[in-house]
Amino acid sequence: MKVKYYDFAEAMIPDERIKAILEPPHGQQINRETFERDLHRLLEEKLASKLSGVRNLLILVDDITRQTPTSWILPIVLDHVARFGIPSEKVDILVATGTHRPMSLKEQIEKYGESIVNAVNIKFHDYKNDVVNIGNTRSGIPVMVNKLVLEHDFIMGVGSVIPHRVAGFSGGGKIVQPGISGENTTGLTHWLSAKYEGREILGKADNPVRKEIEEIAEFAGLDFIINVVPDSQGNPIKVFAGEPKPTFYEAAQFSREYFSVKSSKSKIVITDSFPADLELWQAAKGVYSGDLVLDEGGALILVTPCPEGVGVEFGNLVQRYGYKGYEDVKELVESGELDNLIVAAHLVHVGRVIKDKGVGIILCPGIEAEVAKKIGFIPANNLKEALGIAESFVGGDDIILCKCGGELLPIVD
Repeated sequence: MKVKYYDFAEAMIPDERIKAILEPPHGQQINRETFERDLHRLLEEKLASKLSGVRNLLILVDDITRQTPTSWILPIVLDHVARFGIPSEKVDILVATGTHRPMSLKEQIEKYGESIVNAVNIKFHDYKNDVVNIGNTRSGIPVMVNKLVLEHDFIMGVGSVIPHRVAGFSGGGKIVQPGISGENTTGLTHWLSAKYEGREILGKADNPVRKEIEEIAEFAGLDFIINVVPDSQGNPIKVFAGEPKPTFYEAAQFSREYFSVKSSKSKIVITDSFPADLELWQAAKGVYSGDLVLDEGGALILVTPCPEGVGVEFGNLVQRYGYKGYEDVKELVESGELDNLIVAAHLVHVGRVIKDKGVGIILCPGIEAEVAKKIGFIPANNLKEALGIAESFVGGDDIILCKCGGELLPIVD
């Protein structure tokens, strides 16, 4: 059969060699009218009783790297809060960029809607300069969060819930950590996640990292969340709203059921990064899902466009150190040579797969071959060549194809 990823990667692969094609289901999305009706109902039931006496509101929203239909949500939220005497000038929107770059005006309009951009004060989180220490978690992680949380008496988070390598799932308190947290806080939670294999975290709502995230969000005063489970094209399937922790866990259970695909393992896995295609820092999500079905000593082929290269914020450090296994990165951290724990965790998350477990081959027009080699991948010019490289390591094994790898959750029998 002809196998195609994006417009730059296709090859003929014999049918008998394709062990499985894994992708999330399609066609379950709800239309905008239904979505808005459901959200109005949830806000009437769960938000109205909380707004009495609120003078100013801070809404945390995710950025362009996430597919939350925020432009559908914000007008409804503003309509509801206005009924309780909270006009738009008393509402601030803080983009929970985490460590991502700020968004252009065009991206803001696309993500939030032109009417919102014109009517509400939108600010971007700066994880290096805009944070204040408000305490420590029970395990001792300092809670460094954006100082705006101290200037508002009600905080709402808006995001989506999909499988996530660091936190189990996105959504919930993740809009605070790492969304509006400082570098040290984010570094420590990410480094904690690096101690675990991907199969121990990805797609599991109850995990040690999530416990820290939710405690940090509670410290910051997160009062209410609106979380959406979208399909792989960004179309909403279901919307959830209410108290942060129970609402998140309900949404995560639904997300797990939706994105899970049962599978066996194989020595050769081909995966894309869609919809996390912007840079390799995000596109590595395709590696994490592919890892779950990759046999020990196997070869993983990542197909991804990455128009912004390795990474805008931390790409230089990734290129300096390259992807490595846990023990190698741990040594760099303990020696003090690498003091950025966010980067250290990322190096481990990918390195566990393409160094400790097997080999990684990359087909990516946005990353030059020499850069790919430097960071630890074997570059390929086309899908046929990538498959040939994989076969040179593991032989002509069966192949598992992962589609929408940035959100896929393979479950191995």
